[in-house]
Amino acid sequence: MPSVAGSSTSKAGIATTASGERHIPQSLRADGTLRKEIRVRPGYRPPEDVEVYKNKTADAFKSRGKGGVPGAEYLDSKPRASPASNTTKPKTSSKTQPVTAKAETAVPVEPEKKEPLDPEAEKEKEAKKLTKRLRQARELQQKKEEGGALLPEQFEKVIRINELIRQLDKLGFDAEGNKAP
Repeated sequence: MPSVAGSSTSKAGIATTASGERHIPQSLRADGTLRKEIRVRPGYRPPEDVEVYKNKTADAFKSRGKGGVPGAEYLDSKPRASPASNTTKPKTSSKTQPVTAKAETAVPVEPEKKEPLDPEAEKEKEAKKLTKRLRQARELQQKKEEGGALLPEQFEKVIRINELIRQLDKLGFDAEGNKAP
């Protein structure tokens, strides 16, 4: 057994002695028996020891969104006095990245408030939808009367014709979608 003193070990566990011999040192198995030392033939490089080729362009492409904004500076650990803000130290977001002073003083933008819509226009819009559904249901009913086969969903539409007419009547429109007098 070659001496292990002054040897170097690779990622694969191959030890190289001072004399240049390479071997996998003996080890203890889980059951308590000894595993013999294994000699490694000269020139053999296990896959764990082979360096992986790294393409700089491919690496840059893979990490393109992780570096932040190009040219943006991160705040130092020292607080800066800003005339636009009264704070003395920068705030950090939940991702622990510093927030600039400009972002601290910015007024939050409120979502656009929808103007109150004309209730009459809403009724007309709803009546248009119902009229279209009613027209489609009547076309399916006609297809059924001519002997055509309907899918279960189509048959349900035909059944709801009276319900659609009631909804239109409730909105103040007739079965054709015109305003009732």
